[in-house]
Amino acid sequence: MSASETVTIRLSPEIKSKLEALAQSTRRSKSWLAAEAIALYVEQQIWQIAMIEQAVTLADSGNAEWIDGARVEVWLDSWGTSNEKPAPISQ
Repeated sequence: MSASETVTIRLSPEIKSKLEALAQSTRRSKSWLAAEAIALYVEQQIWQIAMIEQAVTLADSGNAEWIDGARVEVWLDSWGTSNEKPAPISQ
């Protein structure tokens, strides 16, 4: 078994009740569920920050392709219509 550390958190009564119900229905401990949720959250945030940093690096590199926001809005507004427009390209 891997080493672990104890962390204390505060939960609203509503979330605590839901966590207890989930633990009972899944036959997992509240601690296991909380650790799993935190691990997933942390990994998601690490990924998101890495993608933002990658995008900023690209934007600052001079190799980025920029498209006017108004053209993107026109394209997005056409989605789901009978006159859907092709994605705009940089010029």
